[in-house]
Amino acid sequence: MPSPQYSIVIPAYNERDRITSTLERILAYAGRHHWDAEVIVVNDGSRDETAEIVGEFAARNSMVRLLQNPGNRGKGYSVRNGMLHATGEILLFSDADLASPIEEAEKLFAAIAGGADVAIGSRWINAGLQTQRQPIHRQLMGRTFNILMRLVLGLGYKDTQCGFKAFKRSTAQILFQFQKIERWGFDPELLYLARKFGLKVVEVPVAWAHQEGARINPVRDGLRMIGDLWTVRWNALRGKYAKPVTLDRAV
Repeated sequence: MPSPQYSIVIPAYNERDRITSTLERILAYAGRHHWDAEVIVVNDGSRDETAEIVGEFAARNSMVRLLQNPGNRGKGYSVRNGMLHATGEILLFSDADLASPIEEAEKLFAAIAGGADVAIGSRWINAGLQTQRQPIHRQLMGRTFNILMRLVLGLGYKDTQCGFKAFKRSTAQILFQFQKIERWGFDPELLYLARKFGLKVVEVPVAWAHQEGARINPVRDGLRMIGDLWTVRWNALRGKYAKPVTLDRAV
């Protein structure tokens, strides 16, 4: 079978209440715009009916695929699992709540078509695109994390945590094989790797709206994410991210 043009990867944990509407919206948009695409939902050990719902979609629509993690491993593991199993030419991962609407994917795809290796959705390049902002404590947590990320990893992006990023297939095959962070702090690791490997990353302003029911705990997960920054730095110092010799041919 020929590879589809797009792969949409959706990490999912206990998403029974919204995965139906998410898949319906993605499939409807893909149909209207004649996308040659696959939609991969990665079930991260959900304790609800997420897997069953996605399985029913997959039985009715060949565009949908269900991947099962070996238990609850985290968002980073889920995204990596989906990306390494994706077959599209351009790979996008999106949060299951579609905080950034699937319509915004066109912006990221255009950036890849324009020469970017990685295109990352940003909530803060043009904050006016936010239709519903996060609660103030979440905004403060995000700003603090961004400052620490700049200090620890030297990354200058305005927003690394928006769950809406696209990759050339060859780029994804490299980056996700090197990814080691399995939970919330995986985004800065990927961007650190992209810079280290000399890849072109474009930050793209996208529409975004805060969704209730977020899985992240501001204190517990915030501290883990800060710890992940230092883990990436330590991995780099220990030579865990050596540039692959095949990179120049791959990208």
